[in-house]
Amino acid sequence: MTSSILPVYARAPLAFERGEGAWLVAEGGRRYLDFGSGIAVNALGHSHPHLVAALTEQGAKLWHISNLYQNPLGERLAKRLAEATFADVVFFSNSGAEALEASIKMARKYHAASGHPERNRIVTFEGAFHGRTLATIAAGGQRKYMEGFGPDMPGFDQVPFGDDAALKAAIGPQTAAILLEPIQGEGGVRPVPPERLRAIRALCDQHGLLLILDEVQCGVGRTGKLFAHEWAGIAPDIMAVAKGIGGGFPMGACLATAEAAKGMVPGTHGTTFGGNPLAMAVGNAVLDIVLAEGFLDHVRQTALLLKQRLAEIKDRHPAVVAEVRGEGLMIGLKLHVPNTDLVKAAEAEGLLVIGAGDNVARLLPPLTIGEEEVAEAIARLDRACAQVEAGMKAQTQAPAAKIVGAAA
Repeated sequence: MTSSILPVYARAPLAFERGEGAWLVAEGGRRYLDFGSGIAVNALGHSHPHLVAALTEQGAKLWHISNLYQNPLGERLAKRLAEATFADVVFFSNSGAEALEASIKMARKYHAASGHPERNRIVTFEGAFHGRTLATIAAGGQRKYMEGFGPDMPGFDQVPFGDDAALKAAIGPQTAAILLEPIQGEGGVRPVPPERLRAIRALCDQHGLLLILDEVQCGVGRTGKLFAHEWAGIAPDIMAVAKGIGGGFPMGACLATAEAAKGMVPGTHGTTFGGNPLAMAVGNAVLDIVLAEGFLDHVRQTALLLKQRLAEIKDRHPAVVAEVRGEGLMIGLKLHVPNTDLVKAAEAEGLLVIGAGDNVARLLPPLTIGEEEVAEAIARLDRACAQVEAGMKAQTQAPAAKIVGAAA
């Protein structure tokens, strides 16, 4: 059957009927262990009862009012986020890309409000992914996402990942901010080392720049801290979050200090659906769990166990796995084989993982997983790696078999 959905995704031939915690149930009843979490979105797993209750209760009351009126649920969520982070103010959006758009506009507006409208360029890093809008694909700088959508949006200066000299050289009188992901997700689960993040913070302070962090994928407990930059002991001026903050409900947020946001006065930015009562109810429910005593301790403990078991997988399958990288429950397997081979083999074993750049397979399980799910995932991944190895062996032996047959 021909689909009426715009064909911009190469979708796997899988359709799911329901989810239960870390598990997805496909049409036909087969169960899959979900170590992709909708690309780090279902942070608390599928159908979490606290989130379901919050959404159901709010859904029976009020869905949408617009931002023309007071928003008590949004006020509560913004206050909780501010109290738990560096931020003073929060702007709610529907997605990570919109949160990044707000962040970019805010940084430019800050300098304009400070009397320096010429400071409107933002330094970004190779391998980054900040969204699919015209501004965010320009910020990411990856040609595969920009091809055919020219002219490119101006205002971004990209430097190689980890190149400190290039970063310093890119800063000029027009530079407004530095934008980066503390851990690149789509770029291959590449963490920025804490000492480098501290150096970038100092560089911003030295030159009067704003530091914008994209924690859309690595935030909301994913690394074992509420936000990944906390591992470095620094704070940004502006931060974009999404994905896990809604636990599966579409939601994003731009967090900022009062100083960084000083140019954002009534009329400078807006949204129709951002901050709607349904999203705010779910966002508050997510924080109920993520901020609860012991939750992040559980994430760190589970992450340590998973990394230890993945190191064993690497040792058992050195022809497949080259490196285990990442932080917390945001883990990448750098591979010797095409990452699509392992993703497909894992799927055949009932384990869902996600490809990324730099030939990496990502593991982004729900933050609520326990030892049993880790053990089951490792067993399935072990079989998947063996399956890939068997395919490699068959390919190398095939030419010899043909020659023997010809001689006979």
